[in-house]
Amino acid sequence: MEEKNKVKVIPLGGLEQIGMNITAIEYEDTIVVVDCGIAFPEDDMLGIDLVVPDVTYLTDNIEKVKGFVITHGHEDHIGALPYILPKLPVPVYATRLTIGLIENKFKEFEMPKKVKLKTVVYGQSVVLGKIRVEFIRTNHSIADAAALAIHTPAGVIVHTGDFKIDYTPVYGDTIDLARFAELGKKGVLALICDSTNVLRTGFTMSEKTVGKTFDSVFAEHSSRRIIVATFSSNVDRV
Repeated sequence: MEEKNKVKVIPLGGLEQIGMNITAIEYEDTIVVVDCGIAFPEDDMLGIDLVVPDVTYLTDNIEKVKGFVITHGHEDHIGALPYILPKLPVPVYATRLTIGLIENKFKEFEMPKKVKLKTVVYGQSVVLGKIRVEFIRTNHSIADAAALAIHTPAGVIVHTGDFKIDYTPVYGDTIDLARFAELGKKGVLALICDSTNVLRTGFTMSEKTVGKTFDSVFAEHSSRRIIVATFSSNVDRV
């Protein structure tokens, strides 16, 4: 393969760790950045509130960076945007809820006017330089999660984002497995896949199972106070 036909996948965070998800996809004069998250400090990081990824490679190649594409609205995927975008004032593309969460986060910061937030819908593609990014419906513990089919001249890279295959979600439609199948039949150059708990046997139960468990717990303790803790983003459980 000639050098000009190569696509580079450059993880700037998120590998072999929880949090700080950010990956650059580069083809010739085009760089598209997937996610831009923070990590929370380890026990030995005294006085540190959060960890932001090192984007020196992106700032050194700022003329190539065409935009950020975001898979979903959790902090480990959007939390670093207010710190990174002043250095890289390029457009950000995401689904409706994710854009809303980013907008709300930006209220705490003085953001450059050049930064544009653009809402996309499932099935829509955005063209950024020589790369086209397609947003695909998935299920996750936050609504409006998306996988990405990143179409480059060298081939298609599928980035799943964080996902769960749930055939009976509490709200919304199921993951678009048909689109994944279509991409697979046409040929995929690389799959970048979330792997949380991948080494555990079995499968994750449907979110509706959680509701049944809540019902039984509340029925058994109808005269007692029950305190439930959950991620605020898990609206289905709330």
